[in-house]
Amino acid sequence: MKQFLTLLSVIFLNSCMNNSVTPPIAEKQPYEMIKHNDVRVDDYYWMRLTDDQKKAENYDEKTQKVVDYIDNENIYTQESLKHTNKFQDKLFDEIVGRIKKDDESVPYFSNGYFYYTKYEPGKEYAINCRKKGTLDSDEEIILDQNILADGKDYFAVGGWSVSPNNEWLAYSTDYVSRRIYTVHFKNLLTGETIQNAISNSSGSVAWANDNRTVFYTSKNDVTLLSEKIWRHKLGSDSKSDEMVYHEKDDTFYSGVYRSKSGDYIIIYNVSTLVSDFHILNADKPDGDFVNFSPREKEHEYSIDHYQDKFYIISNWDAKNNRLMETSETKTSKKNWKEVIPHRDDVHLLDMEIFKDHLVINERKDGLRGLRIIHQKTGKDEYLDFGESTYTSRISTNREFNTNVLRYSYSSMLTPSSTYDYNMDSGQLTLMKQQEVVGGYDQNNYESERLYAIARDGEKVPISIVYKKDLKKVESQNLLLYAYGSYGSTIDPYFSSVRLSLLDRGFVYAIAHVRGGQIYGRKSYDDGKMLNKKNTFYDFIDAGKYLINEGYTNKDQLFIEGGSAGGLLIGAVVNMEPDLWKGAICAVPFVDVVTTMLDATIPLTSGEWDEWGNPEEKEYYDYMLSYSPYDQIENKAYPNMLVTSGFFDSQVQYWEPLKYVAKLRDNWAGDNRLYLHMNMDAGHGGKSGRFRRYREVALEYAFVLDLAGIKE
Repeated sequence: MKQFLTLLSVIFLNSCMNNSVTPPIAEKQPYEMIKHNDVRVDDYYWMRLTDDQKKAENYDEKTQKVVDYIDNENIYTQESLKHTNKFQDKLFDEIVGRIKKDDESVPYFSNGYFYYTKYEPGKEYAINCRKKGTLDSDEEIILDQNILADGKDYFAVGGWSVSPNNEWLAYSTDYVSRRIYTVHFKNLLTGETIQNAISNSSGSVAWANDNRTVFYTSKNDVTLLSEKIWRHKLGSDSKSDEMVYHEKDDTFYSGVYRSKSGDYIIIYNVSTLVSDFHILNADKPDGDFVNFSPREKEHEYSIDHYQDKFYIISNWDAKNNRLMETSETKTSKKNWKEVIPHRDDVHLLDMEIFKDHLVINERKDGLRGLRIIHQKTGKDEYLDFGESTYTSRISTNREFNTNVLRYSYSSMLTPSSTYDYNMDSGQLTLMKQQEVVGGYDQNNYESERLYAIARDGEKVPISIVYKKDLKKVESQNLLLYAYGSYGSTIDPYFSSVRLSLLDRGFVYAIAHVRGGQIYGRKSYDDGKMLNKKNTFYDFIDAGKYLINEGYTNKDQLFIEGGSAGGLLIGAVVNMEPDLWKGAICAVPFVDVVTTMLDATIPLTSGEWDEWGNPEEKEYYDYMLSYSPYDQIENKAYPNMLVTSGFFDSQVQYWEPLKYVAKLRDNWAGDNRLYLHMNMDAGHGGKSGRFRRYREVALEYAFVLDLAGIKE
């Protein structure tokens, strides 16, 4: 049996119970690392464990030592924040109380059935359902995730799909939070799940049209990169599956899907700068995949199929992408024809093909909007949403022969809404708007789009929301959030969760920093590789702007970021420690150089085009100059809460663990440093519809307590 508390932990716990709460001090074991004639010493390298060590039924001595230290950190956090326990409970009850317990998604039609997801009171997980032909038909439960999750500390479905004849369901499960899935097959006619499951999968499958052949992706056991595509026959032992593709470049991720038309099985391979595809006629599942167009340096594209054409969104001579088309029999790039040209001020993001319409999701002036092209008349229209800051996305549209577009819309004020828009008549129908239980009146709140000027003259948009009765002439508590990596743009969206802050007088702000693509690809390029520090400068300059404009001050400014956004937080507290009152650093990527030098660490090799390869001295030196772990100094840091998951596959748990240990050794002043590590979860924290908000309640209580708000 695993021993989570040794004598040392018990002694530490007893000292806490006796109100002698002192932070744990980690043992130092100097570990020397040399690269480019530079010597780094990591005192906490010993905290690294293998997956086998973590999953072992009985811990070895080293594992026990690491787990004991984690336990001590968790106990210290729990005891130090014990005075907020009732407040945490209140916040948790508030947050989950706003969530409709018997909720249901808007049904979408696909291949003769209406599909939807519902939730039942008292249950944590979704129930996937369908009705045949009409919404008046009897409900068929195809997957009750609550049954699968029963008795498990963690549970997630990676994906699910129904066979073309509607008789089989493929779905995948993860019980560890490592994003390594097992694919199961359920007979929807009998309700039985067959025993021949597929392990070590990325979670999704693509059905061929024979209803017995599926294609799936497996992961490298060490790096966790999805690298191999397999052909599987329903009911057979997966050990006999045939590998149909192997991506040998470890900077790429691979996957497989079925085209919307149902005519093709498509393999994709993507890295930060390059993508390519291989296609197979779905009617010929035993055939060979054919390369769509030869792989080229710094060429990214995506494809979709309709009738006898492929449509391609490509950055070929188009930094912000353009739309191309080509015959399905002549797919190489030399045959592509331009449909929508490149525009310097518009970033083409996504598309949806209909019989008579083409819908484009694009970003203009930093906002994500929808453009409809009427292919018969040539008419071109943009949907007007009537707010200054918002986001919109193409939703689930499985049918070609329809003039109705389904899309989603949200803003800092407007709850997530699903609309059906008749592209011919212009009739707009609200199908569903997220219900905030207990009532929500958006007229009581105000949202703005602000623009900070970064130190190099670039504009940094800031989306903010607050209660209308908040006096803007006075400085307020403000929580500033950002991400800023991988070209991922954090759009202004509604969250009922953050009402617990807004209703207590907080301003909530999102800084749309470089590293995302708020102004197109240039925004991304200007915040990655040797330009990465722009991400941090943008955030700092956004914080200073909010102070200078009177929205907040240094004693009321709190910051938050997670994963690569955690790197951002780690960097800015090193650069400007006295600018922030408190910081939430969630599952942070903080030991940049060490991780990027170790290709055995999951996902590392696929990250070199984002951060650079430190095997090259130029990148090594630049990374070292901002890596949060390496740049820790003996100085007064803001109050900090660092969170992590023991089974995190994206950011290994030892990064935040070492980070906290080193911070403690260099901590000056009276501010507090806490670590909360979830021993049952990974990158996304706890699973379940409601349980995950326990950690949000902890984070909010930490911030509110620092702000002097006790209830």
